[in-house]
Amino acid sequence: MSAAGAALLVAGMTSDAGKSVVTTGLCRAFARRGIRVAPYKAQNMSNNSMVVRVPDGAPGEIGRAQWVQALAAGVEPEVAMNPVLLKPGSDRRSHVVRMGRPDGEVSARDWHDGRARLAATAFDAFDDLRSRFDLVVAEGAGSPAEINLRASDYVNMGLARHGDVPTVVVGDIDRGGWFAAAYGTVMLLDEADRALVKGYVVNKFRGDVDLLRPGLADLERRTGRPTYGVLPWHPDLWLDSEDALDLEGRRAALGTGARKVAVVRLPRISNFTDVDALGLEPGLDVQFVSDAARLADADLVVLPGTRATLADLAWLRERGLDAAIVRHAGAGRPVLGICGGCQMLGRRIEDPDGVEGVAGAAVDGLGLLDLVTVFGAEKRLALHEPAGYEIHHGRVSGATTVGRVTGTMVHGSLEDDATRADYLREHLDVVSSASFPAARAARLDLLGDLVEEHLDLDALLELTR
Repeated sequence: MSAAGAALLVAGMTSDAGKSVVTTGLCRAFARRGIRVAPYKAQNMSNNSMVVRVPDGAPGEIGRAQWVQALAAGVEPEVAMNPVLLKPGSDRRSHVVRMGRPDGEVSARDWHDGRARLAATAFDAFDDLRSRFDLVVAEGAGSPAEINLRASDYVNMGLARHGDVPTVVVGDIDRGGWFAAAYGTVMLLDEADRALVKGYVVNKFRGDVDLLRPGLADLERRTGRPTYGVLPWHPDLWLDSEDALDLEGRRAALGTGARKVAVVRLPRISNFTDVDALGLEPGLDVQFVSDAARLADADLVVLPGTRATLADLAWLRERGLDAAIVRHAGAGRPVLGICGGCQMLGRRIEDPDGVEGVAGAAVDGLGLLDLVTVFGAEKRLALHEPAGYEIHHGRVSGATTVGRVTGTMVHGSLEDDATRADYLREHLDVVSSASFPAARAARLDLLGDLVEEHLDLDALLELTR
């Protein structure tokens, strides 16, 4: 590509409309054309993150989706690709990660005032990527039609206005109401924002696309904007997500495996992609559960990571899940705790500095592991080989294995085929027959194939010029 600094914004009609999928697919498809592509998202609000290398310092943290998009583009993931990451700790307060590093908190009360500094960081990162890559494919957040947030927006049309970035709007037609959402999204924008919206993309269409064409033609007549393609629904298409909206869609179909893996769906679950590799195994049926009764017939219980260990441990007890997990372990069946889940399995959790909200808080864990967790203000970030990473404030001391109860502070270790095979053989007598790295590469290639076949890439590329 001759001109450096091109950019395209993929916005959405709603949350979970398919922005990440389309952005990832475009990164793959454009990279195949020899274009040096960088993914970008100004701000993520997600507890599903990833550790990346930073050349001049300690590791940094970005949203998982941008990490996967960098893999799709064939470039090294970096903190500029997701300069602002908000990790919800409660319904009204989020922990801020700015350029890969912890940077305090932001609350609903100081939402507008607190965003000016974050916007400056995000725009600087975008401009930096644009100066170093042929093309930046930016992913929006939520919907640009959230007009109550427009004054302080730097993720959707605020970003588009900053960089004069052409924008396409994606909608999930499987939900229904696509045409109304497509029309309403554009019509709610003010004139300057609307001028940058160039057209639409349909996501998750099932059926004969010819039945859709009259509506698309009418939408173009009404709004003056074409539809750049119709991506079909595909059963094998799922990616590392940035939020927990579609957890049920990530599990295997009922009855596909002889062994049931019950993953406790904590209210503030984080890094739930830890169990994606288990979902690939044909001998396992991975289910996300939130009530004690659904643990009764589980062969393996997984306590995943959480952004609020103490609050989610209290929730666990309120629902009787703590007693169900203890019964499960007492029956000699395996339990796996990851990060926050590992901490819950221990004897004691202490928070002297109030990292999770209340200074001096201390509670008993489930007592299945002989370990103690003490929260500290400094967050630990680390990468592991051959797979895995750490993101946590808790410092754990003691035994992380007692019988068939296992705890680890390392996310993503099951993505290593040998590690996963050893665990399944020892604890479930299951022979692993899947390769997670190969499956991820195949999914990215499938997505690139679908985008190349069903979207007008030449027209989209022309927009960026």
